[in-house]
Amino acid sequence: MLTFHIISFVFVLVQLVSCQEELRELREQPIDPQAEQEIINSIEEVYFSNDSFDMVQHELEKLPPELNLQELEEYRDKLKRQQSAMQIPLTWLGLCSQELERVTALQTNLQLAAVICTNARRQLSVAKEGFTEASLGLLANQRKRQLLTGLLKSLRTIKTLQRTDVRLSEMLEEEDYPGAIQLCLECQKAASTFKHYSCISELNSKLQDTLEQIEEQLDVALSKTCKHFDVSHYTKVQLAYKLLGKTQIAMDQLHMHFTQAIHNTVFQVVLGYVELCAGNADTKFQKMQYKDLCTHITLDSYIPCLTDLCKALWEVMLSYHRTMQWHEEQDTQENTSAAESDELVVDRGYVKKKLEHGLTRIWQDVQLKVKAYILGTDMSNFKYDDFIVVLDVISRLMQVGEEFCGSKSEVLQESIKRQSINYFKNYHRARLEELRMFLENETWELCPVKSNFNIAQLHEFKFMGQCRSPSVSPSRQAVSSSTPAQEELFLFQQYLQEGNPFEMHIEHKEEETEDVLASNGYESDELEKSVYQDYDSDSDVPEELKQDYVDEQTGDVPLKSVSRETIRSKKKSDYNLNKTNAPILTNTTLNVIRLVGKYMQMMNILKPIAFDVIHCVSQLFDYYLYAVYTFFGRNDMYESSGLGLISSRLRTTLNRIQESLIDMSGPVNTCPVSLSGEDRKEKVPSPHLSQMVVLTNSGTLYGLAQRVVATESLVFLAEQFESLQSHLDTMMPAAKKPFLQQFYSQTVSTASELRKPIYWIVAAKAIDYEQMLLMMAGVKWDIREIMSQHNVYVDVLLKEFEQFNKRLGDVSRHVRIPLPVSNVLWEHCIRLANRTLVEGYANVKKCSNEGRALMQLDFQQFLMKLEKLTDLRPIPDKEFVETYIKAYYLTENDMEQFIKNHREYSMKQLANLVNVCLGSHINKKARQKLLAAIDDIDRPKR
Repeated sequence: MLTFHIISFVFVLVQLVSCQEELRELREQPIDPQAEQEIINSIEEVYFSNDSFDMVQHELEKLPPELNLQELEEYRDKLKRQQSAMQIPLTWLGLCSQELERVTALQTNLQLAAVICTNARRQLSVAKEGFTEASLGLLANQRKRQLLTGLLKSLRTIKTLQRTDVRLSEMLEEEDYPGAIQLCLECQKAASTFKHYSCISELNSKLQDTLEQIEEQLDVALSKTCKHFDVSHYTKVQLAYKLLGKTQIAMDQLHMHFTQAIHNTVFQVVLGYVELCAGNADTKFQKMQYKDLCTHITLDSYIPCLTDLCKALWEVMLSYHRTMQWHEEQDTQENTSAAESDELVVDRGYVKKKLEHGLTRIWQDVQLKVKAYILGTDMSNFKYDDFIVVLDVISRLMQVGEEFCGSKSEVLQESIKRQSINYFKNYHRARLEELRMFLENETWELCPVKSNFNIAQLHEFKFMGQCRSPSVSPSRQAVSSSTPAQEELFLFQQYLQEGNPFEMHIEHKEEETEDVLASNGYESDELEKSVYQDYDSDSDVPEELKQDYVDEQTGDVPLKSVSRETIRSKKKSDYNLNKTNAPILTNTTLNVIRLVGKYMQMMNILKPIAFDVIHCVSQLFDYYLYAVYTFFGRNDMYESSGLGLISSRLRTTLNRIQESLIDMSGPVNTCPVSLSGEDRKEKVPSPHLSQMVVLTNSGTLYGLAQRVVATESLVFLAEQFESLQSHLDTMMPAAKKPFLQQFYSQTVSTASELRKPIYWIVAAKAIDYEQMLLMMAGVKWDIREIMSQHNVYVDVLLKEFEQFNKRLGDVSRHVRIPLPVSNVLWEHCIRLANRTLVEGYANVKKCSNEGRALMQLDFQQFLMKLEKLTDLRPIPDKEFVETYIKAYYLTENDMEQFIKNHREYSMKQLANLVNVCLGSHINKKARQKLLAAIDDIDRPKR
């Protein structure tokens, strides 16, 4: 109520102030009081009579009848002055009336306020009397109690803080780092609350030391995750760093620990093997640099150490991989949760980028450590299998790197390439020397293999049946082929929880210790079936093998390549009545094939040296071909034979091999042309035929069995190379593919061409052609009557052929003589016999028409008997003999044309036709003309 009256009073004062403002404005106007009073006095009394007075009516009635405008304006101005003079007094009068009312209201309100104040004082007196000093003292005691209770609580808190170090130690032993940090931070916060106590300052310092100790232990715990990642352990560590607000610092520290872990791991592994091999407690190795330490690894411990090294590095990389997985899962969970602070977003971005960049850095460190290990040892004297193991392990490690960070492992590739080239040059050189030794000791006996033998059965070629990418190691293939369900798994998926990709390697090698020769020897039928049951189907045998090696006794060959004549010829031309159609090869051939498989394994694992390996593979074939030619095919009589036994392509190939591969210099001190050390190192001495091989015995057809084994083993080797061409082509770099194509077109394809010169030597010696010439020289050809009986030399020649056929049969009981070989032998013998007949006819001094008829009779008898001995059709050089005999009947003009068209005959044979046949029918001038025509003709040898 009192408040209301005060407000009213204030309102009245405001109104008074407002009125005073209006009065002030009126006072400010310039007024002449005397003049104003005179104007007021001039106002008619009637205007002050009453409120009902009509001023307008009054003024209108006063107007004169005649109105004057000027007078009216003057009167109007007078009324305005009167009105203006009355305005100020009237305003003052209104304002005074209002003020009087307000003053009256204010007085009333003040009286009311006085009453309220009196009542209030009276009530305050009652309150004072109602509350005694004892009551207020009780309140004071209560407040003091509350203060003391708070003090007691603070003292208890301080006591607890003093004892937290014990609990912190327990939590650190339990590896509860987040809990320890949380407790320590809470204690620090509490200590700051009670910092006004003197005992707290020392406690605060102690807590700070404890927190630093926790961070040190936390750093140690973080380093443990680099070798053995544990999800719960790492989660605690990361949560602890998050509580400290040092997530980014933790990630920096983690990468430092990984780098240190890689260095410490490889150093300890290598140091352990070095000290173990040294066999003493010398501590000098511990002070060595890692790179120097690697040079002390022995050859025996190289592979176990490399394997353990890769295993240990795998554990480090797996820990890093699992670390990244953990952070990715955390990011996924946090993305699905509520909104995050900007600081957390920044931390996550930093961690993600740091981990991604760390992948390449970690892998680079791994590569450099393994590179130092690889280059620390000279591997040129390693065994082949051991070197393949090294390549396998490094290949697997490169696969790990590709999955780890997408790297192509250039550092590893370059280092292993350097070692591989160095190793392979020495290895290949040793293998060529070994091949020379084998060839010089080879007796060219048949190596018994199964009829369905092919290179796919050899362990060296097992890798070709496993389709794999270049980056997958052989041991990986074994795992993939044996466990198809895991084929699509990456290494980091397959070995995420347990196992190690470098443990499968040794197990795989142990599985490949089977000796293929055990299944290629002489064994029982049951064993043969059990061993070769996987190869009963020829679906995986190349078409070349199906077509070339068939059972020619039964005619089991593709119909399109078999004629009736060929089938009928089996019993005569194929000397294999009691043998299967097993491939013809020697132990040396098998060794070369195995060696090719080993070379291809190395090339398959290490693509960068593919061209070097293929080049060396070609040298193996070149040397084998050259050896077979040198042993069995070289003969100075080729050129004089006129048979074209060696094609220009084969001759070019042999010359190339001799120039590029064969060391013809002999001993250094007798070398007519000095060769550099490198040139001599790249070349191999020409091989020499073993003294155990006799090629001069007529009873064995001059070593025909050995010639067949040697030549056909070369043909078989060429066929295997043909079957490998597509695989080699995929391995060869694009820029080097012309070399491979040239090798196949110029060298491999010429293998079968060696049959002609090699078997020609047998054919040339198996038949006594000189005896036939002597017998033909004793025949009288200038007879005057037609004979019905052929000459004796024909029977002698046919008997020679029968004897040759018998000896072929004898040889075939030891070595199968394939149809192409028997055809070449018969072709050579028949061709030489026919050319001997022509040579014998060309030696005739006199010949009559009846003598020419006798020649035809002799030749027809020879053909008729010969066709019963062989099914070779057509008879080689049949037209060669018939055409020459018919030439005896030619006239002078026809003879001149005959000389021009038949350059296959020698000059002596053509001259004999001119002298003997036309001698009595033409004059001397015509004879000289024909002989001159013979001399002018340049006759290339056929």
